[in-house]
Amino acid sequence: TRMAPEYPVSKATPIPVTGRIGIDYEIDIDDWTVRVEGPDGEPLDELDLTAFESMPQDDMVIEHKCIEGWSSIVHWGGVKFRDFHERYADQVGDVPYVSLETPDGDYYVGWDFESIVHPQTMLVLREGTEPLTQEHGAPLRLATPNKYGIKCLKRIGVIRYSNERPDDYWAFRGYDWYSGL
Repeated sequence: TRMAPEYPVSKATPIPVTGRIGIDYEIDIDDWTVRVEGPDGEPLDELDLTAFESMPQDDMVIEHKCIEGWSSIVHWGGVKFRDFHERYADQVGDVPYVSLETPDGDYYVGWDFESIVHPQTMLVLREGTEPLTQEHGAPLRLATPNKYGIKCLKRIGVIRYSNERPDDYWAFRGYDWYSGL
C-alpha cells in the first residue's frame, strides 16, 4: 500500500524507447484485442481499445525506472489495474497472481496480485495527452513506479489470472521475479 512519489505534469519528459521484445513490428490497432483468461485458462473476455477507453480514466506522473540504471519522469494516462480487475473479481476469486504477455507471446511478465492492484499500477493508453506510440507499446501497456520497467509490459495481448506463480521473461534469465523497488 506504500505510495511512490508523484510529480507535477511540468516535470514529465518523453520516455526513451527501449525494449522491443514482443513489439518489434507494427500492428493494426483497429484489429488489436486483449484476451482475458481466468485461473483455469478459461476465456473471460476479449476486449478492444474502445472497451479500455470507456473504463474510468486516470492520470499519474511517476518515475519510470529502468533496470539498466536510467529513469524518467513520465505522464501516463489510462485505467488503474484495480478498476479493470473489478470487472472480473467475482469470476476469478482470490487469485495470488496475474500474468501478462504480448500478442505474439514473445514477452511475458508475472505479477503478485497485491502489486498489480496497487493504486499506482495502470493499464496505460496515453503518454501525456497523446495515444501511445507503437514503440512505447500501443495501444495498451502497463506502468507503475513500484517495479522496474522490465515488469511494465508493452502492447498487452493477454491478461491471465493465475493460482500458480507465472513465468517471467527476465526472471527466467536470472533477474528477480518481483523486480520491485
